[in-house]
Amino acid sequence: MSTDEPREAADAATVRRRTLRQAALALGTGALAAGYLWHTDPHQPGQLLIPCPFRMLTGLLCPFCGGTRMAYDLMHGDVATAFQDNAVLLALGVPALAYVLVRWLVEGLRGRRRSLKLTARGNAVVLGIAAVWMVGRNLVHLIG
Repeated sequence: MSTDEPREAADAATVRRRTLRQAALALGTGALAAGYLWHTDPHQPGQLLIPCPFRMLTGLLCPFCGGTRMAYDLMHGDVATAFQDNAVLLALGVPALAYVLVRWLVEGLRGRRRSLKLTARGNAVVLGIAAVWMVGRNLVHLIG
């Protein structure tokens, strides 16, 4: 992962204030979504949740299918079921997202505004993992 040089347009105090506002907005939105999901069991049919458009169109699982069920299970302390819902997203996606968010927050609170970007190689690795995971999990469902 590479970072751009600090942008000179905003001073450090402005970057800190902006980072805190964005973090508060993200935290509030995440708390609302988590509160809704806490009371909405995605394992039960008929719940008001957004379905996967890829699965609706193709009948196949995308790399993120099971992510909502995984989040629900994690919030309820059921790590084993969360792993069954989407093993790769749990093992790789959650830690990667946590790293990116913490890095963004730390840099912002230090007054440095940076854009986190994947390199071409990083993009290839992420897309490769997603493709292998998608093909593998669909083969298991089709064969089994």
